[in-house]
Amino acid sequence: MPHLHIKEFKEIEYPSTYDGVAFNFIAQNENNANEKLISVSVESEDFFLLVKQEDNRNLLKTDKLTRPASIYNVHKALSAYADKAELEVIASNVLSGTKNEHLEKVTALKKIEYFAENFPIDREVRIEVGFGSGRHLLHQAASNRDILFIGIEIHRPSIEQVLKQVTIQELDNLLVLDYDARLFMELIPSNIVGKVYVHFPVPWDKKPHRRVISTSFIEESRRVLKVDGQLELRTDSENYYAYSYETFIAFNKTVLHINKNKDIAVVSKYEDRWRKMEKNIYDVTMINEEHSIDLSIEGDFEFSDGKAPLDELLKLHKTTQRFESGFIHFERAYTLSNGYMLRLSMGSFDRPEHLYLIMKEGSVYYYPELPLKSRSNIEAHKELDKVLNG
Repeated sequence: MPHLHIKEFKEIEYPSTYDGVAFNFIAQNENNANEKLISVSVESEDFFLLVKQEDNRNLLKTDKLTRPASIYNVHKALSAYADKAELEVIASNVLSGTKNEHLEKVTALKKIEYFAENFPIDREVRIEVGFGSGRHLLHQAASNRDILFIGIEIHRPSIEQVLKQVTIQELDNLLVLDYDARLFMELIPSNIVGKVYVHFPVPWDKKPHRRVISTSFIEESRRVLKVDGQLELRTDSENYYAYSYETFIAFNKTVLHINKNKDIAVVSKYEDRWRKMEKNIYDVTMINEEHSIDLSIEGDFEFSDGKAPLDELLKLHKTTQRFESGFIHFERAYTLSNGYMLRLSMGSFDRPEHLYLIMKEGSVYYYPELPLKSRSNIEAHKELDKVLNG
């Protein structure tokens, strides 16, 4: 992750701009004097820089929760703040210079709003969750030009590697998204997806709730898949295979194809290595046989007019509100120059949304963007509105 190791943190005036970067405001952690968030805007992307002040190590880096689509914008924001505040940089992995020429041209990288506002439905869609090196995703897109492929990945170097190849190979049927695939599935229209690929997901043996394959993920896959569409799991983990098989087979009606050490057209570099080690590869393919009802999500993210006093809202720090279909956890509280900000996790238990909520006299709003419009998030928002009104 890009970061600057600095001798001492220095504040600037807000709002201000420098070298194409807007510095909007600063937020102070109420329960940790050594942590601050700086709101920045670069090329229409809004996100936070995180300041961590420690005895022997002061860091300025990007906030994981709001990181933007463009890693170039992160580097630019960090460099701009360091220059404007005249920080003494001890060590840095922040790059300077212009954007990669291939990334400058690419339009394949999309934000979640692109899909939430107008999901492309003019042709068959195929989705790969966690594409890694991108070998399989790029091969499929190049071999099936009439199909739209959507690759979902959170590892930035992998994303930029694939975007570079999109430009080089001139692939106009491949879109890339940095987002939680479990949440993304909730906004896909029903019956439009031909295949969902989940190849070699992280096993999460010690944190099984973080696994991609789950009852809810399978339910959403069945909804978005066309009749005869497929959800393909490919894994080298015997534990993950066994867990997934039990999850699939628990459905009242399901069609599964099981393969062991199946040959496919293109494999990842890791699979090459595992094959040389004679490690077993397991495939579980679910075939969808049913047409689903159309997706319908009612509601919005507006807040009621009445609000509890701001100082009372700060007391929500570290509390959790549970309701039938999910929860709201108030992770952290911050002080602004003219209000307060809360960091939240909310929604369903197995695929929560993480976001910030700014509270000023007369207004409450999500920052830097609204939650994904999913059924679980709409329900969580309703509960949050109740909490804010005491």
